[in-house]
Amino acid sequence: MLLDARNMDYTALNEAIRQADEEIEIVGCLGQRFIGTGSRGKTITIHGIPGNALGAYLNGAEITVHGNTQDAVGDTMNAGKIVIHGNIGDAAGYAMRGGKIFVQGNAGYRAGIHMKEYGEKVPVLVIGGCAGSFLGEYQAGGVIMVLGLNRGDKRIVHNFPCTGMHGGKLILRGECPDVTFPGQVSASAATDADMKLIKKYVEEYCALFDENVREVLDSPFTVVTPDSANPYKQMYIAN
Repeated sequence: MLLDARNMDYTALNEAIRQADEEIEIVGCLGQRFIGTGSRGKTITIHGIPGNALGAYLNGAEITVHGNTQDAVGDTMNAGKIVIHGNIGDAAGYAMRGGKIFVQGNAGYRAGIHMKEYGEKVPVLVIGGCAGSFLGEYQAGGVIMVLGLNRGDKRIVHNFPCTGMHGGKLILRGECPDVTFPGQVSASAATDADMKLIKKYVEEYCALFDENVREVLDSPFTVVTPDSANPYKQMYIAN
C-alpha cells in the first residue's frame, strides 16, 4: 500500500498505517512522529525524514528509512528491525530490549541509553559512522557496535561513553587510543569469540548498505564490558 504523507499529520498517518496491509510504502514523509509505534507483522518503507520516536515499542515489524531520522528511534522496542539509510538523531534505542537497529551513518548523543536484555532477547544497535557523547549510558545489556566508517579525522565516539554501564557489550572498530572510558569498565582487544559475534553483525550491516565485509573486518576491534554489576559500588562505605 502506498501512502503519500505530504498532506497528513502524524495522527492521520499512523491511523492509515494501522489500517493498511502488511506491505506499506510511505512517500513525502517530513517530521511525522511515532511512525510504526507498537507495530508487528508489517514491513514499512519510508522515503523522507520521519520525526521523533520512529518504531517506538516496535514488536516485530520491519522499518526501512531512505533518509535521515530524528530522535528516539526504536524507543523501548521489543522485537523487529529498523534500517536507516542515513544518520540518526539522539537517544537511538532508548531502553531497547529486543530487535535490531542498523544505521548507515552517524548517531547523535546517548545512543543505546538504558539498553537491556533478558534471556534470548538481546537487542543490537549497529552504527556505521560515529557516535556522539554518552554512548551506552547506563547500558544494562545488548550489543552496541560502532564501525567508524568514512569518519575522516573525527573520533569514533565522543565524550563519556559507557557512563554507568553495568551490562552488555560496546564494540568499537579500531584500537581507540583517543577514547576515554570510565573506571567501572574494561576495554580490551576482541577475542576470537568476540570476532565471531562481530563478523555476524558486520556481515548483516554490509549486506544492507552494500559495504565490503573484508575491508570492514580488516581492522582491530575494541570490546568494552562492565567490571561490576553495580557501577556505583565505589561510592558507598559498605561494599
